[in-house]
Amino acid sequence: MTAIVLATIDSPVGQLTIAAHGSRVCLVHFGEATDWVRSSLASWYPGATIETAADPAGGATVLRRYFDGDLGSLDEVDVELHGTAFQQRVWMALRTVPVGTTLSYAELARRVGSPSAVRAVGAANGANPVAVVLPCHRIIGSNGSLTGYGGGLDRKRWLLDHEGVTRSSSPEAQRAFAFEK
Repeated sequence: MTAIVLATIDSPVGQLTIAAHGSRVCLVHFGEATDWVRSSLASWYPGATIETAADPAGGATVLRRYFDGDLGSLDEVDVELHGTAFQQRVWMALRTVPVGTTLSYAELARRVGSPSAVRAVGAANGANPVAVVLPCHRIIGSNGSLTGYGGGLDRKRWLLDHEGVTRSSSPEAQRAFAFEK
């Protein structure tokens, strides 16, 4: 029988629940293991048991290193994603956005080969099951605004600040921080 390993850790942006299937992280969720977390895991892995552990697939260790300043550590996390082919393309494209930079939803749509699907890219970004690791917080509006974030705009702003996104990082970041602060 398949086992899903689950942990909740404290972080500077609040509690994070991490789940792993084998050696791959399949979920990072802001907050505790809610009914939504458990029902998502049950739908992705029918019949699997859910067990607790301190460090599912090493995800807790990597996230702690990230929050301690090792910003590149997120690239070490192997992920297992459950979503449509389009969602998975968007989620994997998030990994190409370098630390300390931002990208617009429109540019992300172009990068996944669907330039007219900006809203669909936004919806896929919002459905990202592996928050922080797949850096959806680096995606901003074309006008530079820090639009929507499942974890809340305060967390998004904190994560971008933590990664060193400053007014001088990019024209988009300059607009975002001028607009939001």
